[in-house]
Amino acid sequence: MSWGMLRNRWAEAREAARVKAELEKKPDLVNRIAQFQFRGIRPKAASEINDLSDASVLLGHSKEGITERVYRRVGAIAKPSKG
Repeated sequence: MSWGMLRNRWAEAREAARVKAELEKKPDLVNRIAQFQFRGIRPKAASEINDLSDASVLLGHSKEGITERVYRRVGAIAKPSKG
């Protein structure tokens, strides 16, 4: 599969999801879907997997340091403030 084919399928799937959210009258979701970009998938995947070695394997990295430096975007978890 070429880059162009993958990109086109991505755009078609995103548009189908946007239309579905529009039909379901979910304007916030429509906006979020429309703004979602293809390039955000690798960092998102790396950040959502808790185990760094599993994330490295998924992304095809030989060293975990690459995954940690370039793709992991995990911030500190803050406790909610007391209202």
